[in-house]
Amino acid sequence: MNAPVSPAETLRTALATLLDGLPPRQAAQAVERLIASYRGATPTDSPILRDRADVAAYAAYRMPATFEAVRSALEAFADAVPGWAPGSHVDVGGGTGAATWAVSATWDGARPVTVLDWAEPALALGREIAAAHPALRDVRWQRSRIGAALTIESTDLVTVSYVLNELTAPDRAALVDAAAAAAQAVVIVEPGTPDGYARVIEARDRLIAAGLQVAAPCPHSAACPIVPGEDWCHFSARVSRSSLHRQVKGGSLAYEDEKFAYVAAARLPVAPAPSRVIRRPQIRKGQVLLDLCEPDEKLGRRTVTKRHGDLYKAARDADWGDAWPPADRRDRP
Repeated sequence: MNAPVSPAETLRTALATLLDGLPPRQAAQAVERLIASYRGATPTDSPILRDRADVAAYAAYRMPATFEAVRSALEAFADAVPGWAPGSHVDVGGGTGAATWAVSATWDGARPVTVLDWAEPALALGREIAAAHPALRDVRWQRSRIGAALTIESTDLVTVSYVLNELTAPDRAALVDAAAAAAQAVVIVEPGTPDGYARVIEARDRLIAAGLQVAAPCPHSAACPIVPGEDWCHFSARVSRSSLHRQVKGGSLAYEDEKFAYVAAARLPVAPAPSRVIRRPQIRKGQVLLDLCEPDEKLGRRTVTKRHGDLYKAARDADWGDAWPPADRRDRP
């Protein structure tokens, strides 16, 4: 009996068919132009993604990275709310729906899903791609201007991924407030840059002010201990590179690492990680150095050595972004 195909594999297969009939050079040029022009607030007259060729090229290039980043954030959130699964989902600014695929990869089963976006070609292509996944065939794709006037229907989960950077400060604030008012849980993902982190922290403050508790990545809902301008909190997700990625970036590796910042907060009871690994662990002879965000609102470095036994083995397996200590070690001395 064949093993079921995962949403990630289904998405990769669907994206591989998108560029059929579109010359590779044209696809690469479209992506380069779109990356260069995707700046500022959402356009008032027409979206940057103008037609199917634009959207197909951009989706094939960006959907895998968005999917992996959002899935990483959702998995951390799911660990903090064991036993809970969203009964409904609204994806704000979702475009071709990468976050809907990530939600489906995190929690099994179908649920009512609405994707809101201003770019009609993106919504149309998202609907086409979603037909490959049974859990997403009934998604509602709704054209909506993303900004202060946006109305979000009551739902269990709202995702907002790679959207805040396209909005003005007032629109960002209004969107986060609307998401907080509409949902039991809100997950926001931005690029893993200092500016992306600043937008996430701004959103985090608004979610807390609205009565939500931070579930991930932070081990607490107090102020972030990172000093603005000195550092920023971000994580990394491994993404398989397509031929289009290699054409556009001129790289030879079969993968790349997508850097992202995020916050996940909820009104339901949450159990945040005791600590979070916020840098790549440094593995040295006989020891592992872990940089952690701690529950006492501080940053710290933990040195785990061979004398720590099984904990040392766990430290060697730990990755950037993981909870620490591992769940199976939390009740042990």
